This record gives sequence, structure tokens and C-alpha cells, in this order.
Amino acid sequence: MNKIYTILLLIAVSTTMATAQNSKTKKADQYYDRLQYTDAAEAYEKLLKKGEGSTYVFERLGNSYYFINDTKKAETYYKRVIKKKDVEPETVYNYAQSLKSNGKFEEHNTYMKQFAQMNPSDSRAVEFMKNPDYLPKIVDESMQKYTASNLELNSKYSDFGGMVVGNEFYFTSARNTTRKKYGWNEEPFLDIYKASLVGGVEKNESLLNGDVNTKYHESTVAITADGKRMYFDRNDYYNGKYKKSEEGINELNIYYAENVDGQWKDIKPVPFNDHQYSSSHPALSADGNTLYFTSDRPGGKGKADIYKVSIAADGSFGTPVNLGENINTEGKEGFPFIDSNGTLYFSSDAHLGMGGLDIFAAEANGDNFKKPKNLGLGVNSSEDDFAYSYNPTTMEGYVSSNRKGGKGSDDIYKIKKLDICDVIINVIVVDASNDEPIANVQLDLFDNLENKLKSQTTGANGIGSITAACNQNHVVQAFKEGYESNAETVASFKEGEKSIRIALRPIDQIVEGEMVKLNPILFDFDKHNIKPQAAFELDKLVQLMNKNPEMVIKVEGHTDNRGTDAYNMDLSDRRAKNTVQYVISKGIAKNRISGQGFGESRPAVTCGDNCTEAQHQQNRRSDFIVVKK
Repeated sequence: MNKIYTILLLIAVSTTMATAQNSKTKKADQYYDRLQYTDAAEAYEKLLKKGEGSTYVFERLGNSYYFINDTKKAETYYKRVIKKKDVEPETVYNYAQSLKSNGKFEEHNTYMKQFAQMNPSDSRAVEFMKNPDYLPKIVDESMQKYTASNLELNSKYSDFGGMVVGNEFYFTSARNTTRKKYGWNEEPFLDIYKASLVGGVEKNESLLNGDVNTKYHESTVAITADGKRMYFDRNDYYNGKYKKSEEGINELNIYYAENVDGQWKDIKPVPFNDHQYSSSHPALSADGNTLYFTSDRPGGKGKADIYKVSIAADGSFGTPVNLGENINTEGKEGFPFIDSNGTLYFSSDAHLGMGGLDIFAAEANGDNFKKPKNLGLGVNSSEDDFAYSYNPTTMEGYVSSNRKGGKGSDDIYKIKKLDICDVIINVIVVDASNDEPIANVQLDLFDNLENKLKSQTTGANGIGSITAACNQNHVVQAFKEGYESNAETVASFKEGEKSIRIALRPIDQIVEGEMVKLNPILFDFDKHNIKPQAAFELDKLVQLMNKNPEMVIKVEGHTDNRGTDAYNMDLSDRRAKNTVQYVISKGIAKNRISGQGFGESRPAVTCGDNCTEAQHQQNRRSDFIVVKK
């Protein structure tokens, strides 16, 4: 799914190349200029098939995919223009960020240094050159201060912007299927929801009462301490009138509503709205006297900046003030939140982060803020992390993210601050056929969100020791050439040491009859991308095929029974072909592996309309048939 935060920033980021249209690119350019990047990408790709592969088309394809967070495709197309003599600095920067999101940290550093040479005064370049090796410190689990857990109320649609007011939980969602679909991402238009907090669990969600929700987008709320006024953002739509900028873009504006007997009524726009630029993501200071928000209005530093505006006792507003270069960069800053201590939390794709949008915290410093700090693993991931809210008293909060393992395109995660402590995991690796210890086995440590944290190697006695954060579940994967890789889950513990044993079978033993017996290659709902756990299993197949160079494999893809027969057949075929492409990418000749989808026609578990989520997951799989030994 496309990342929803782009819709909410709604920033018309123009390409840095010449924008003069010609008859061949006119249709694609129109989609692009209207921010319909999915349609634009499809139109530009049609031009490629017709042989119109100009630098202009490749760069616009790279931008289109970058703006909708398909960084793998963005990387592919940027690669075709990145070495051109006239390449623009912003293209180099986007390419570097795509590489970082795709886990290619060394290449990211290479192109960030190139960006810094091309544009040395850019604040993003300055900060990077001060600390070019910052990433290991951010992703070091020993520095992790927070854990994240996926909320039960998340749906297969975009859910984000969770925050608590009293005993009520407010959030934004595209789950309202009675709304028409939005062309950007083919999900329904967004609405604001409210749930009740029962024993610390978010339950009984329903559409917000009153006049706030319309047929267009509404999102991200801020409510005064007395519960009488709510600020929210919405498409530029008021009193039945839908407005567009001179460029034909319907911007976001901020509105407020009054609580009238439990109904949010009397909607009014704030006076600093404008049809020509966006104002969004409202947030209130603890005393309610200052409203913070995001805008791409003229005079800002970057593509989206954070501003503040005073609110007088009579409810009138002052003049918006930019928070300045300590917070804002040439990139995008948004989704501000102020906790009870006055600390500002916000998202940025330009301060030093892990990839995509990251959450940063800036402590109050008089009327301004101190230097922002990345909150690290748990709160952040290599994907987009945004709309953070936090209660320093309970040390709990919420973050929205499209990180791996979620239920939808964006999910809400509950955040808890950790007691910082370390434990030791002792791992002994043995040969399953004779119980002898195996030396030089690579041990990889993962957290419960599939983030790789660190690696270790076993000694001559088959033992390796890994330092990990306490009070967290972990997975240890063991890999050795000539053996089937294996993994063990390590339940959280608070102190001391824990020992685990991992047995590895010789790689040939994973062939049983005409099948290669891997652990299930599982896919998320409506997805066909190869997840880290799936890659771990597929690497076993690659190793087996390398050892047996005559072996030929057929991959069969399967889905659960949700969706139409035709859609599931197409989805399973994409899953099978994506699996095949992964194996080929590891050096296996393409004539040795093929794939075919069978949709929902061959379920692993027959459960009809009463399938549990676990049973659906079992049916979303790939099987591996030995065609030739």
C-alpha cells in the first residue's frame, strides 16, 4: 500500500529537472503535477515500453515511486540517472534515502557524500558530514529505550494518529468502506474515529460523533484540556465548497469544532488557512495557549515545516511563526506533538534517521527547543514512522508506521519505555546428525519486529554469546554453509544469562520425496513482498540448489480465501514470481526455477468462511516442488 502520510503532507514536490511538457509525456506529467504518483508511474512505464526511455522519464519514475514509498522501484529508476553529469542534488539525495530504506547503508553513505559535495550548505548535508557513521548508534539495540506492539484495533486499511484524551482514544482510519475510494491509494477517504480505553486496551471504536467527518479526508486531532474544543485537519472543504490551488491541488486546512452535548459541532476554519498551500497536523501545548502545525507555506525552510501560533484567552489567533532551522530542514518535518513537559516530538525525513520518516524529540529550551534526538529502535524503523504521541507520566505512547509485519498500509503501535538493562544469550550450535558442535556458525539477533540487531560467530566449541536488551523477545538465527539454517525464539527475561541450543541439519536433508521442506514462506495480507523471515527460508533453497547444480525447482503460490477468485489467482502468481525473482537474485540461473500461482484453489487448511487469522496466514504460502534432482 502507498504511504498515507504523503497524502496528509500533500506537498507538491516538484522534480528538479526541466518541467516542459511534450506531447509524449503530457498525460503522465499531468498525473505527476496533480500528485497522482501511482497513475503517473503507470503512465511513464507505458512510455518506457514504447521506447521512450529518456532521462526525464526515468527521473520522474524514480520520484513517483519515492513519493509513494516504493523505495525499491525508486532505487531501480534513480540508478538510470544518478551518474549523469547534470543530475540534480535532490535526485542524489532521494536516491541515497532510497538506498538507506532498502538496507544498503554503505551505498547510502557514498551518495550522501556526493550530495554533500554538490550542495555543501544544505543542512541535511551539514548534519550528515558531522556524523557520517551515525547509523550504527541508532540501530544498536543496547541503546534501545522503547518497545512497540501492534494494536488490536488496526485494520487492513490505513490506521494512524493515535492519541489519548482522558479515557478515550482518537485515531484516523480509511476503514469506512461507505466512503468512496481516493485515487491516490485506492483506499476509502479518511475519517476520525474514537475508541474507549478499557483496562489499557483500545476497544469499541466508532466514527466520531458530530459534523467533523465529511466525504473528504479528515485526520490528526488535538483536543483542549477541558475537552471543549477539537482541532483537526481536512481537505480544503468548508460550507459545502471544495477549493483548489492555482495548480489544481486541493490543499489541507485546519479547522476546529466545539463539543456540544457530546457532539462535535460548529465547525470553523482557523484564520491562517489558505487555498494556495497546506496547513495540517494540529497539536496543542499543555497549557493550550500555543497551536503547532505543519505547512508548506511560502517563506519556510523546506518542503514542509513546523510552525506555532499563539491562542489568546478569547480564542483568537496570533501570527504563525516558523520554528526555525534547529527543527526544520530542507526536507519534510511534520506531525508535531507536545507532551506535558513541553518536549516537542515530530517526524522528519531529513534529520539523521534510519530510513523514511523517523520520530525525533526536542526538549523545551525557553521559547524554543534543544537539538532534536532520534528516538531509535522501537519507536523508529527503516520504514515511515510518524504521528507520535507520548505521556511522560505513564511512559507510554503511540506511533504510526508502515513497518514490516503490520496489518495494513499504516498501523498504530503502542509504545512503552524500557528499563535499560542487558542480558546474555549463550547459543550452542550442533550438527543434528551427530550432535557435534559446529564452529564458525553465523548467529544473527533479531527483535520481534524482524529488525536485525547484531551478528556473532560461534567458536571452536560451537558456542557464541550475544548481549541483548532485557525484557524483550528475540530471535536468534544460525547460518552455516552446507547446513540448513535454523532459528530459535528467546523469550524475554530481566537479568542474567540464558542458554539455547540450535541444531542444524545437513542441507540435503531438507529434500523429502519430491518436495523441499522449508518452514512456511508466509506473506502478509494482500502483499507479495519477501519478508525477512521468508528470505531466511529461501536462502536455504539457494544453498541447496548451489550444492546440487542440476536441481530444478517449481514454486507454487497460494492465497487465503479472501478476495475474488480472479484477484487471488493474480496475487498468488505475483507471490510465486516474486519468490522466483528472489532466488534468481541470489545467483541461481533462471532456467532452474519457475513459479505459478494457484490462488485459493489449494488451501493448506480448509476452513471456509470461518478461518481464523492464523489459518488465513497458513494458506498464504509458497510450496517448492523438485522437478529435477
